Order: sequence, then structure tokens, then C-alpha cells
Amino acid sequence: MSGKNNLSAGFLFMGMFMAYGFLLIYLRDFAPGKEEWIAQYTTGKHFESRLAHVHGNLFAFLNIVIGYLLNHFKERIRNVKSVSWLALAGMLMPLGILAEVYFGAPPLFVLIGAIAMTTAVIWLGISFYKMKPYITIQK
Repeated sequence: MSGKNNLSAGFLFMGMFMAYGFLLIYLRDFAPGKEEWIAQYTTGKHFESRLAHVHGNLFAFLNIVIGYLLNHFKERIRNVKSVSWLALAGMLMPLGILAEVYFGAPPLFVLIGAIAMTTAVIWLGISFYKMKPYITIQK
């Protein structure tokens, strides 16, 4: 069940951040004051917004991959639920960046999300490294 949650959340999160990308395109190309937005391309809210967009889609994709792998190998990997929850918590990172940009929030959620996703990926990598080969007997 845990991998299913990562798949669902990953696709929903990716859709949300893809839609956010359309907002960024609007702000860059069509919105009033677009020149000011373009001038801040590498600094300020524009840069942070692009970071959130990129990391939101990356972390969504990682949840899709992790969810698929957890579903497929759930009988052979330990701590499936822990890895699943850590990967889901990782999505706090891009949400934390957006909270900083739009609400002036401190970077606490960015750090929690980054640590959680990194831990999930490393833990899953170690789990696959330790996994015993699956042997089938053919008749």
C-alpha cells in the first residue's frame, strides 16, 4: 500500500508543479511588469520560484519511481513504509520554497524535505544493494 501512495502523490504533485510552470511562463511572457520579472531572472523571487518548479517535478518523479519500486519489490525490501513516508515527506522541500517566496516562511520545510528525500533515496539504494538475488527454478 505504501508504494501506491507515492505513485498517486507523485503524479498529483507533478501535475501541480507542471501547472505552476504555466504560471511562471505567464509571468515571464505575458503579465504586466514582465520586464521586471525577467530582470530578476537569476535573483529574488523569480529564481526561487524556478527552484520550486524544478524540485517539485524532480521530487514528484522520484516519488513515482520509488512508489513503483516499492510496489514491485515490497516482499523483498525491508522498511518499505519508512522509505515511502520519507519520500512523501521529501515533497515538503519544494512546498517550503514556495512558502518562502509567497509567505516569507523560514526555510525549515525546505531542510526537512531535502533531508527526508535524500534519506529515502539512500535507504532504498542500500536496500537494493543488500537484496538477495531472486532465484527461480525452471522445470
